[in-house]
Amino acid sequence: MGRLGRNRTARTASSTVSPRAPLGAAARTTMNMLSDVTLHGTHASLVPLGRAHAAALRAAAGDLHELWYTSVPAPDGVEAEIERRLALHAEGRMRHFAVLDAGGTPVGMTSYCNVEPGTPRLEIGYTWYARSVQRTPLNTECKLLLLTRAFEDLECLAVEFRTSIFNRPSRRAIERIGAKLDGVLRSHTRHQDGSLRDTCVYSVTAAEWPAVRRNLEFALGAR
Repeated sequence: MGRLGRNRTARTASSTVSPRAPLGAAARTTMNMLSDVTLHGTHASLVPLGRAHAAALRAAAGDLHELWYTSVPAPDGVEAEIERRLALHAEGRMRHFAVLDAGGTPVGMTSYCNVEPGTPRLEIGYTWYARSVQRTPLNTECKLLLLTRAFEDLECLAVEFRTSIFNRPSRRAIERIGAKLDGVLRSHTRHQDGSLRDTCVYSVTAAEWPAVRRNLEFALGAR
């Protein structure tokens, strides 16, 4: 498995999910899938998002909100975005993570969302990273950590990714993972400037996961 290893997806003591507990469909709940969990790698760690991350995330957000086809908060909107995400978690709808770099500094956010525990499947979304860590191994490792948990611990049948049709950097990054385009949802929602957004929907299935995992490990140099 190279540098990450199979046990690098460590959990916090508050996690309600046992690393090797059998997760049959009847026992799997939204709480299982959205429980507190910390995932550690070499280049990045994912920790439950909290208010204490606000100051660093304000600095990380920078001018990313000027990209009209994204939904990254402006620096002065980071606290409100954290509160919004925490409220959605409290409603049992999402699990939000702060993305930490190798030195432990918060440099972005990502989430498990659109959770369907009965299938089970989920989406990895609402993701953004500071410019300083874009196009670095951090994003690759974050996807490896999140997908490993989704497929190997939560036994998902599929994991989805969504992005604006105009967000070409995001689409290229998703395609490099090995996700396949399922289709385009026309006039699906709106960009932050109010314009209509066509949403590209990608996914990785459980059958594809071994090859996708190997591709991500290879990209990280875990040969």
